[in-house]
Amino acid sequence: MREWLRRWQRLALWRRVLVGLVSGIAFGLIAPSATAYIAFLGDLFVRLIRMLVVPIVFISIASGVTALADPRRLGAVGGRTVALFAFTTACAVMIGMAIGLLIEPGAGAAIGTGEAYRLGEPVPVYDQLMGIVPVNIVEALVAGDMLAIIFFSIAFGFATVLAGEEGRPIAVLLQSAARVLFRLVALVMEFTPYGVFALIAVAVAQNGVAVFANIGWLALCVVIGVMAQIVLVHVPLLAFFAKRHVGRFYRAAVDALAVAFATASSAATLPVALRVAMDKMRIDRGVASTVLPIGASIGKDGTAMYVGLLSVFSLQALGVAPDLPMLGIVFLSGALAAFGTAPIPSASLFMLAAVLASVGVSTAQTALVIGFVLPFDRLLDMTRTVASASANLTVTASVARWESGESGKKDIQTNVPIPRTDGYEAD
Repeated sequence: MREWLRRWQRLALWRRVLVGLVSGIAFGLIAPSATAYIAFLGDLFVRLIRMLVVPIVFISIASGVTALADPRRLGAVGGRTVALFAFTTACAVMIGMAIGLLIEPGAGAAIGTGEAYRLGEPVPVYDQLMGIVPVNIVEALVAGDMLAIIFFSIAFGFATVLAGEEGRPIAVLLQSAARVLFRLVALVMEFTPYGVFALIAVAVAQNGVAVFANIGWLALCVVIGVMAQIVLVHVPLLAFFAKRHVGRFYRAAVDALAVAFATASSAATLPVALRVAMDKMRIDRGVASTVLPIGASIGKDGTAMYVGLLSVFSLQALGVAPDLPMLGIVFLSGALAAFGTAPIPSASLFMLAAVLASVGVSTAQTALVIGFVLPFDRLLDMTRTVASASANLTVTASVARWESGESGKKDIQTNVPIPRTDGYEAD
């Protein structure tokens, strides 16, 4: 028994996660009623991950900013990060809309049979933008307001850098806290295979493998959209901007992509993505610790693609033939909504009200659409989160390439050449 446990622990994390995925599917099919007894493992895993999210976002961004040291470089990293995520998000919305218009998954959908879901009033774009600046950072931390936390973290780290020697003790404290936090992340990640097993088993038991029978076309569009976003947007960025070997990049990223699929949460994937970027991809810690947490909040390629797709699906289901101006409004509002979506499962469904409201669809009609899709959304969400995780690592690698190019391909913090490891480094 001990020998078996030792062999199990020696397996790479992604292999253990894969075993958990397959075992969870089998358990959910063979003994669906018994999944109630293991559901607590999935709940515990999600709680452990979410426990880490707020401190990771605050400490990793603030420490990453101080690690960059040069305020001019910080400005370049921040600008390039936001610009790249804006580009990939815009592409994702367009891809989702194009697939919806070509395949028409919503044509004839009986959304009237769905149970209306209570929605809050859509948040105006002005309020979304103003909400980035927190009135009370403590309230933002407690509420998990990611955009507000990111804004304060960047400002705090930037002020620490500008303080020079007087700010150095705070910078050292942030760096130390980051190292301790990542040790905690490593401990929590050991629980991942068991959490994944329970989450998948419960999802399969509740919905079955025929969960996509009623919305099979929508599911097909989601899969096509994720693949198209990765192949048409991420792969060219990796090959031509980041100068990375695509196959080796995705082999290194498999842990993060597996956790993204299992948890359906960009925030939950953040701890693993940080480890993958720094340990396997040899991306500078200062860049990874700054870009990835920002990406967990605004890098929502999967959400953006899905919002574009689901908006077209909804209009088709409601019998609305969208014209070019309407599609333009859906595109703009969808991109903004994706940027403000919380990094938690199924959050994109509830951003749909803001997008559809911009083209005159009532909240009641939107509620019917959400009621129709919601019972099947878990597995769809798991699929599209893979695109978001891929985008976050792709943008991080691209920003790191820019930074290493400007510093002569040297480590930003130590100013020495980045060493080779496992045959994989920035080319």
